Amino acid sequence: MVGRHLVMVQRLLPDDPELAYRHARAAEHKASRVAIVREVTGLAAYYAGQFAEALAELRTARRMTGSPDALPIMADCERGLGRPERALALAASADVASLDKAGQVEMLIVSAGARRDLGQDEAAVVSLQVPDLKARAHEPWVARLRYAYADALESIGRVEEARDWFGRAARADVDGSTDAIDRLADLDGTVFVDVDEEDGPVPENVESAQATEGEAAAAGAARPAHVERTDGGGTDGGGTDGVV
Repeated sequence: MVGRHLVMVQRLLPDDPELAYRHARAAEHKASRVAIVREVTGLAAYYAGQFAEALAELRTARRMTGSPDALPIMADCERGLGRPERALALAASADVASLDKAGQVEMLIVSAGARRDLGQDEAAVVSLQVPDLKARAHEPWVARLRYAYADALESIGRVEEARDWFGRAARADVDGSTDAIDRLADLDGTVFVDVDEEDGPVPENVESAQATEGEAAAAGAARPAHVERTDGGGTDGGGTDGVV
């Protein structure tokens, strides 16, 4: 029964996080001493916006396993609770060095978001200026890091640079973990519509979805599916891609 609830969490989390959270709670009710159940409950709570519950569950799971993997999400929960200073304290934890590359990048994104919460927008931009921005790895964290950097640049008015980095994020976003293409279109003033050939000519300032699909495919971009909190920070995701 616990396994069935966990399977439903995995299936429902992208589209119905509230129902996924209820399934996770049902699993926890039956197996509260199982670490993976507490971790999944914490993740489901995070996606459902229940940050206090998520933080409590993830802390418990960490005590049970000793794993630092949930640290970026825990830090983002602190942001969600209006405590960016605590998020930065978690980001400065020595255990962050034990995270894999994706986890370290997620923590960097979350800490940059915490700095923006504190009104330190310039510092957030500087904190994201790391060599990994130019990484050639085909991993979701590359797109997410570039997206966060572009978003931070836009927040301080460096729009042309932001446009460049949204474009780079879109080209790296092979699994649709960001909405970089949409942000790029917004900056360019592009409107996407579905066009039928029988509908007549298309206005000059409007691009057809049919025409842009080929361009998106050529750039290796996809529609976003990842759940994100705000400002490109947050884990979302993640290290939150494929969390269950």
